[in-house]
Order: sequence, then C-alpha cells, then structure tokens
Amino acid sequence: IAYLTVVCRIPRRVVQALLADALHVPLSLGSTQATWEEASAAVAAPCQELEQALRHQPVLNGDETGHRTNGQKRWLWVLVAPQFVVYRIATTRAATVLVAMLGDVFAGVLCSDRWRPYQTYHHGALQFCWAHFKRDLLGALDLAKTRNAERFCRDALALHARLFRLWYRYRGDPTARGTPLTRAQLIDKVLPLEKRLFALAERHVDSSQKDVRNLATALFTHHEKFFVFVHQDGVEPTNNRAERALRTAVQWRKIMFGNRSAEGELAVARLLTVTRTCQMQQLSTLAYVTAAIVAHRRRHAVASLLPKHS
Repeated sequence: IAYLTVVCRIPRRVVQALLADALHVPLSLGSTQATWEEASAAVAAPCQELEQALRHQPVLNGDETGHRTNGQKRWLWVLVAPQFVVYRIATTRAATVLVAMLGDVFAGVLCSDRWRPYQTYHHGALQFCWAHFKRDLLGALDLAKTRNAERFCRDALALHARLFRLWYRYRGDPTARGTPLTRAQLIDKVLPLEKRLFALAERHVDSSQKDVRNLATALFTHHEKFFVFVHQDGVEPTNNRAERALRTAVQWRKIMFGNRSAEGELAVARLLTVTRTCQMQQLSTLAYVTAAIVAHRRRHAVASLLPKHS
C-alpha cells in the first residue's frame, strides 16, 4: 500500500479498489490508511537518523514548496545530501524550519535560491542558484522598458553562458567545446567573468526598472555567493538536486491533494524520504519498506539508510 501510494502515486481509494478487485484482498478505506501509517511508523527510526546526519554534511541543497493539510497552508521542505534526502512538512516558510533540521549553526555549504530565510539562517558559505537567476533575467528581459534594462539582461545572460561553458569543460561534459579544465584553470578563467558581472551589477543598482534593480542589487551585494561552486568540491552552480527532489513530492501532492492530519503529514515526509533516498542509492524501495515493516512488527531494528561514510 505504501509503495502504490507514494512510489506509484495511486490515490488510496484506487489502491483500495485495486486490492479488492485484482488481488481479492478486501480492506476498508480506514484499514488502508492504517496500514499506510504503519509503514510510516516502520521507517521512523531510519528517517530520524538521516535528519540527524544532515547537519554533518559538507554540502546540502535546499528548497521548499507549498502544501496543503485540510485546506490549510503548509510548506514542504527538502534538504538533499549527496546520498540521501530528507523531507519535512511545516506550517511556516521561515528560517526556524532550517534551525529545527540543521541546528543553530550549519558548518557546510548550503545551496539554494535567494529566498531570504536561507540567508537569515546560514552565515557561512551559501551557493545561490544560477538557474533561478537566469530565469529571473529572462523574465526581466521580457518586461524591459528601456534600452539600459535590456542591455543589462542581455549582457548578464551572455556572461552566464560563458560561465557555464567553462563549468561544463571542468565537469568533463562530452558536448563541451575545448579541452577539460582543472580546478585551478577553472578558477583562473572564471575570475575575469566575476569581475565583469560585478561591474555590470554596479552600473545598474539604481536602474529605473524594479526587476533589473533587484537583480543587479542581488548580484552586487551577494556577489561571492554566486561563485562558491568555483572553489568548493561537491558544490554545483544550480539547485537542481533539490528541485528534482521536490518534483517527486509535487507530483504526489497534485494527485493526492495534500493531507488531512498531522499524522498524514509525518507519513508523507517519511515515505518520500525513504523513496527518494532508495532511488539515490539504487535500492529497491518495495524491498526496503517490506523489510522495514517486518522488522517493525517483530520489534527488531530497521536497517539504516545512512551511507557508511556519513
């Protein structure tokens, strides 16, 4: 039931009908829900272990999106480590959620969009997402009302393209033109682009167009937060890891229309955590959840999902 609901994204009423019609296992909707919550209880310990390990990771990607419980607004948060992911449904989009998940201080690099709570919480190395910034530039270009605003957007997009061509060469992308780059070569070649972007932002911080002014101010004020990936191993220039993790949760939400209780919120967060982590580690979600339920019923320890070196 947990597998059909979370992995296959089949609504619980359809799961109930499938069990009765195809497998001849008649269950009431309440019993279907109860077994789903039992699966949640079975994976509680490994999920808690993953959440506790978050604060010790060298690099994390974070993002959040809207959610609903009984029609009331919630926020679905996700934090992605290199080999596991943790979801949490919260009543707020504030930095207090990050404190609850990562502690008062996080020592690693936090990759995110430019949403203020990430900046409020983390005073260490932040990597802002270039994909978000590019989308904002394209939006500002569509709305540009002056030649100066249009020039800023076009120049920034051109520098963005050059920056990513260098990144693809460093990463060894087979479609990238030019010989692969070492870390030292990447740093050396990106530095002139950093200076040009900083100068471009400085010239437009007083732009008459609000979108351009905001983007230029962000790039000028938080310049170093756009280039952490150039110097730090394991850091990427985009927040795609977190966005991919959220996409799975959003697809589930659109089919299931959110939750009806706090217990349901907890179950969704735990089962999404297990599902996505198993996918990242190339484990069978069905096999893992089955073994977890068997161990839970026998009051045995449930297998950890924490990578051995974490």
